[in-house]
Amino acid sequence: MTLRTASRRTIANRRTACRRRYTVVEAWRMLVKDLFDPYRPELYYMRGPGPKWREKHSQAYASAGREIGEFAQASI
Repeated sequence: MTLRTASRRTIANRRTACRRRYTVVEAWRMLVKDLFDPYRPELYYMRGPGPKWREKHSQAYASAGREIGEFAQASI
């Protein structure tokens, strides 16, 4: 084994060790980020129409309800 071959192996081993270390560090960072991420999307999802929408559309609901009720009574 020559000096050049030995030094190439040493450099290759160092690179491999450095890559492994980098991978472990990145995995740790991602884990910590995922565990302590303050963003919670469930807090921002709409859960249905609010009171303003109901107020605006209440007349349409009232007339639709009467029509459905009249239909139900007529079919009996």
